[in-house]
Amino acid sequence: MILDRLINAQRYAALHPLFPRAFDYVRATDMSVLAPGRYDIAGDELFAIVEQAPGRTRERAQLECHRKYIDIQLVLQGADEMGWKPLADCRDPVSDYSAERDIMFFSDAPAAWVAVPAGHFCIFFPEDTHAPLVGAGEIRKVIFKVAASGMAGAASRLPDHYRNAGDLHG
Repeated sequence: MILDRLINAQRYAALHPLFPRAFDYVRATDMSVLAPGRYDIAGDELFAIVEQAPGRTRERAQLECHRKYIDIQLVLQGADEMGWKPLADCRDPVSDYSAERDIMFFSDAPAAWVAVPAGHFCIFFPEDTHAPLVGAGEIRKVIFKVAASGMAGAASRLPDHYRNAGDLHG
């Protein structure tokens, strides 16, 4: 997991070939006028999801992880206190992994909570779990979904107990 200010986004360009395109999209787009929904940037390899929702309590938040995508979660308005825990430490799945939705939920408690104010972002890799949308008031954010397959060794970083070669990248 990475937490930083948007002004420092260029520091992470070398981590994935599509990260610069995601951050270029932010610079070239008036994010305040985008309605909630999906925005294609590079098809299924890179797209943005704009969300606006009331914050929830820590107790109502659930850890989630993704196998196919890396999340870049940029808070646009409000503050999102995101829970985090390494996937390898999660022991209490709520359900099986959904390849169609690229998501798996856990009832484990986060190992840490990170306050992410507007203008800041978190990057969650497939080996991270996160519990988003925690806070008081309305939270507006954009989540960039970046195909993990573009990052060398993405599949090998998943813990053995959650690795299934049949649905990792397909």
